[in-house]
Amino acid sequence: MSKPENETHSDDVTSADQANEPHHHHRRGVYLIPNLLTTSALFAGFFSIISSINGDFIKASIAIFIAQLLDGADGRVARMTHTQSEFGAQYDSMSDLMAFGVAPALLAFQWSLSGMGQAGWVAAFIFVAGAALRLARFNVQISKVDKKYFVGLASPAGAGVIWATVWSLADFGVTGDQVAWLMVILVPVIGAMMLSPIRYYSFKDIGGQRTVPFFVLMAIVLVFALIALDPPRVFLGFAVIYALHGPVMEVVRWSKKRKAKELNPK
Repeated sequence: MSKPENETHSDDVTSADQANEPHHHHRRGVYLIPNLLTTSALFAGFFSIISSINGDFIKASIAIFIAQLLDGADGRVARMTHTQSEFGAQYDSMSDLMAFGVAPALLAFQWSLSGMGQAGWVAAFIFVAGAALRLARFNVQISKVDKKYFVGLASPAGAGVIWATVWSLADFGVTGDQVAWLMVILVPVIGAMMLSPIRYYSFKDIGGQRTVPFFVLMAIVLVFALIALDPPRVFLGFAVIYALHGPVMEVVRWSKKRKAKELNPK
């Protein structure tokens, strides 16, 4: 029995409708503000590399410091505005490797280590490898460790020791060749500290909505005054104190545990 001419199969209707419907692609964007800050930190790190190649070591040091400020801001802005994303976390790691791995290593190499031959570039590479491995470990352990502490010296803090040392000594008129023996030890040691299991206070538990005693605000004012008086030496002091506070606290914890075992032997 033949079908009327105006009858159409339901499958044909579905196919025709699907053919005429526009294809809607699921578009995924990125959060602008935190990723813009990360891009700015990446730019500062790249600018530091260019400055080191051109022999402007103080400018290269300041560029890494600016990258540190921007790197600290992007994470806090993302948390405050609830714009955290997996893309932002991975992009931040790529930026950190450039600004706090490659840039300080090249700064140290161009300023001092280039005259040390093979030992110089090996020392610089250890620092870069330490920063890369530190960032990779941080990414895989981010949900498993106490956010109040970093495991190993954070790469921005490690970079801070390098650029503050270069800026401080260069500001005194010391040339890289005069302290090459110091830098060839310092650079790989900082790289190794980034991979150590030593815990460092992260300051992530300090939020903008948390109240603090009034004297803390006065202390911050005093710190700004000291920085204004002698930026390179003050920054170097902060960097060295932070780098050493982790090992010192580990010794204190170990000492307390040992005394506890002596008092309560089993």
